[in-house]
Amino acid sequence: MTIAGVIVAVLLLLLLSCIRIVTQYEKGVLFRLGRLKAVREPGLRLIIPFVDVLRKVSLRVVTRPIQSQGIITKDNVSVDISAVAYYKVVDAAKSVLAIENVAAAIDQIAQTTLRGVVGRHTLDETLAETEEINANLREILDRTTTEWGVLVTLVQLKDIQLPDTMKRAMARQAEAEREKRAKIIAAEGEALAAASLGEASDTMMAHPLALQLRNLQSLVEIGVDKNSTVVFPAPLMSTIGELGSFLHRETTAAAAQLPGPQSANGTPTPRPTTHPAA
Repeated sequence: MTIAGVIVAVLLLLLLSCIRIVTQYEKGVLFRLGRLKAVREPGLRLIIPFVDVLRKVSLRVVTRPIQSQGIITKDNVSVDISAVAYYKVVDAAKSVLAIENVAAAIDQIAQTTLRGVVGRHTLDETLAETEEINANLREILDRTTTEWGVLVTLVQLKDIQLPDTMKRAMARQAEAEREKRAKIIAAEGEALAAASLGEASDTMMAHPLALQLRNLQSLVEIGVDKNSTVVFPAPLMSTIGELGSFLHRETTAAAAQLPGPQSANGTPTPRPTTHPAA
């Protein structure tokens, strides 16, 4: 019984060593006596013990951070830039035969490519044209990793660290730009206001009564606040004086045209002359 049990155990171990399970997101690269035999699809696979070796390769997308790199831009500004790369294996056999460690290789080539691409741009271009830089990085990496059976799907600049002096200079530049725009807008507003005032003055010269109505409206607006001080514009006071003189002249002229009292012989008695008060 002991010998039979040992034989059964040995047979079970041999059977287990012949069985391999390839997961759905993997492919198996089969080597027989050190030579590439085939690429196995997902599922239950049998191999020959001590003769076959089955290497499993994941086909899922891998996220690979690119460490922060000290880079000097085209205009001699030192910046620290980090990025992230996304890649996946599209040819399982090449990824095993062509390169030893895919992740380490992509990490190193991504760092050197990042330095080269960013070094060809100025700081303003690096900050404003990130999409173009990302596309250039992806194109260069994809062209290199195709021989390894790897496809780079996306590369993104993740963080750009600027020196403190450059941050202060950019803040001053942004503030000056905003002040310039504010002054331009204010000047345009003054020009429009001057044009409107010119048109209003022309209208008031053509219609003098409009100025008086505007003065009265100003008085109404002042009275709304219930102030104890009332301001009379000088044109209004002069107008009131002219209006009083006009009424006095009209009254005098009307009185001169009326017939005066007659004397006994029918001769009109002269009316006493009145003098306007000073």
